[in-house]
Amino acid sequence: MNHWRDWSNQAERDLAHAKNALDDADFEWSAFASQQSAEKAVNALIFVLGGEPWGHSIAVLLENLPEKNPATVMEAGIRLDKHYLPSRYPNGLPAGHPGEVLHSRRGRKSDHRCDSDPRILPEPLTSIVRHAFATFV
Repeated sequence: MNHWRDWSNQAERDLAHAKNALDDADFEWSAFASQQSAEKAVNALIFVLGGEPWGHSIAVLLENLPEKNPATVMEAGIRLDKHYLPSRYPNGLPAGHPGEVLHSRRGRKSDHRCDSDPRILPEPLTSIVRHAFATFV
């Protein structure tokens, strides 16, 4: 059984959670939920295309798609991949805990998009996933 729709639906729920966490100033949870949403959306896309996704790296999952993605999509995946561990575990950071470190980045430009993009997921990644679903489903 192909569960692509389940993966897609959960990706949407994770994105909603990321937005809620952002509204609550829980930036570490917003960052993690954003990464999870993108990972699950790309997994859904791979299932739609008849593949079997494996792993948690969005960039690696994107690399394994039959069509290569623009550099902006890969950059978005790489940027979100950086939050898979550090947004949850203090030992993923040089010092401090995720809530402290991600909160301190709130006022500065950083590579984590939760602090400036109300859509949470970087637009190139969101666009490619939605376009692909519209094309193949």
